[in-house]
Amino acid sequence: MSTLVLALVAGAVVGLALGALGGGGSVLAVPALIYLLGFTPAAATTASLIIVTATSATALYTHATSGNVRWRTGALFAAAGIPPAMAAAALAARLPGQLLTAAFAAVAGLAALRMLKSPAPENEVRPVRPARAAGAGASLGAVTGFLGVGGGFLAVPALVGVLGLRMRAAIGTSLLIITVNSLAALTVRTGGAGPLDWAVVAPFTGAAILAAWDGKRLSAAIKGPALQRIFAVVLLSVAAFMLTDAIR
Repeated sequence: MSTLVLALVAGAVVGLALGALGGGGSVLAVPALIYLLGFTPAAATTASLIIVTATSATALYTHATSGNVRWRTGALFAAAGIPPAMAAAALAARLPGQLLTAAFAAVAGLAALRMLKSPAPENEVRPVRPARAAGAGASLGAVTGFLGVGGGFLAVPALVGVLGLRMRAAIGTSLLIITVNSLAALTVRTGGAGPLDWAVVAPFTGAAILAAWDGKRLSAAIKGPALQRIFAVVLLSVAAFMLTDAIR
């Protein structure tokens, strides 16, 4: 299979994940770029942030038109994550790729297990406290910068389990957080990974953006708890594969 076809297929899968689940794009994009398209870990994490930023902004628009974005909560969450994201991105540039891969897999696995144990509430069960949102956002920003991911695979569990949003609101709000955190991390990472292969990155991004629209329709057709289980199983599978590869 040609590199172009692989990039288009992988981009479509990432776009569906972001559009339907509000996260999971980076956790799928990074291994696809490394294992299918031959990127180094450093280049893959930087390219992933570019792809996920563009796709998340598109998916955010589609969810906002349906009223599924909690702007105040998302803004607090995202703003608190900007300084940690930038600091962690600078630190990550000095660490070996194998360590980053193992850390990436471990965090994704823990997030998946939490999602499997905590069913998504159908209604918002508690008021959003600014201090709680800011604390969770700062933690997520650090992980975003360190691992080179948008953070949606952690934002969705935090918005559901910590802040009490229902699943669809968590999905839409997470896209705002992903966009802001990814842009913050990119300001530090751009150029640090060397030149990127735009012949791969551009079609990957284009396919992801187009698929994000279909992902939004998919999310409307599947109930919140089912989306949460799908999200968790995908994360757990990817985490197990990457952890196995990192410790070989």
